[in-house]
Amino acid sequence: MRSIIRRRGVVILRSELSDLGSPAQLTRVLATLLKSGKLVRVGRGIYAKTRINRFTGRPAPAAPFEAIASEAFRKLGIDIAPGTQLSEYNAGVSTQVPMTPVVSTGTRRISRKIQVGRKVLIYERRSKSRWPS
Repeated sequence: MRSIIRRRGVVILRSELSDLGSPAQLTRVLATLLKSGKLVRVGRGIYAKTRINRFTGRPAPAAPFEAIASEAFRKLGIDIAPGTQLSEYNAGVSTQVPMTPVVSTGTRRISRKIQVGRKVLIYERRSKSRWPS
């Protein structure tokens, strides 16, 4: 737990903790931390730190969902960009505030599921054009 607390950021990858013990020990410890509410599972091998919500008194992720997803992809070495709707909203083209978290992965295909509670990250791909214009 001390190793997890001292790490910067909110996202913890299982691979970052691999030097602390055997895979079986690591699985047991992570399961215990999940059950006690110290960590929340974000995806396969991806966990996020929690803090106590002052309104409900229950553990909640220590950062917003979008920040957790962004940090997870940065640690995995995957480049992402805001989705089309968010880009249009930020540019002032649209007044529609996007409610679903969507990221653009460029031409890269990603099947990794990123989820915290009911929030699920959706991927948007730019297709490769076959014929240059």
